[in-house]
Amino acid sequence: MSAVESWHEEMQSAWLYRRIALAERDARMAALFERLAGTAEQQAQRWAALAPALPTFAPTPRAKLAAALLRRVPPRRLLPLLRALKVRGLSAYDAAPAGHATHTRVEDIGHRHRGPGGGSLRAAVFGINDGLVSNASLILGMVGAGSGDATVLAAGVAGLLAGALSMAAGEYVSVRSQRELFEYQIGLEREELAEYPEAEAEELALIYAARGIDPADARRMADQLVANPEHALDVLAREELGLNPDDLGSPWGAAISSFLAFAVGATLPLLPFLFGAELPTAAYIGGGLSAAGLFATGAAMSLFSGRNAFGGGLRMLAIGGGAGALTFAIGHLLGGAIG
Repeated sequence: MSAVESWHEEMQSAWLYRRIALAERDARMAALFERLAGTAEQQAQRWAALAPALPTFAPTPRAKLAAALLRRVPPRRLLPLLRALKVRGLSAYDAAPAGHATHTRVEDIGHRHRGPGGGSLRAAVFGINDGLVSNASLILGMVGAGSGDATVLAAGVAGLLAGALSMAAGEYVSVRSQRELFEYQIGLEREELAEYPEAEAEELALIYAARGIDPADARRMADQLVANPEHALDVLAREELGLNPDDLGSPWGAAISSFLAFAVGATLPLLPFLFGAELPTAAYIGGGLSAAGLFATGAAMSLFSGRNAFGGGLRMLAIGGGAGALTFAIGHLLGGAIG
């Protein structure tokens, strides 16, 4: 990145920080972003001294959009957009509540972002549930419309493939975009850490102090972290940018997992047709399998919500059953109207 581009990046950061500070109702957070704005302006001046000529500063359209949204929406609700604009200090929104311990050792820094895991299992359960509800509803709609065995089977297989491919494509694009954002931002952070480590240490100290750590301890931890460039780069990604490298998987892995999870759920209501059963028996068996699958996925979701498993299963059975019954009724009406 050229000196002019780096200058513009820091000027835009300062511009955004001040607008976040104006929108922030928490005085502690507002003060943090005001101080970060001052630090960004100092870094911009360093880049300006290296640039042969500077254009008139103007924020990008995306930054202007963020500023417009900040006038109406609290900053906490715009974290994904602000992260994409390389706004630092967002991890301070995860500060421990009063009475909870805060990190005062370098070894503890960054562990707050390392969740207990289970994200893949959660995604798999939701993917199975999506496939089950959508394809069971599609099949019931076709049955309601009076379609024959072959037509229902073809529609079910088409629904399975279309839904699974759509899920896979969406997950691939999502994870790929996340990785590209991380790689771009970590590259900028690496350059800044090499150019002015003292300024990076100052920003980290401000973030830690905003979380309630004693300013002297915050400065000591920041200095120790920046002294180790590789460790510092990982911590800067987590603490300044709010990015967790451990959460970024393979785009292809995410796409394949989503495809398989959706396909597993979508196959359940299709099983009787695949094994040669005919209507209406196939519809009864498929409905029973779908009901069992809905209850099982609802119960499994209670692992993530903390709710009662039996109640979660009944709730999902009611929701999925309602969707299927409504689709059956609409298909029946359309079938009668079309003839």
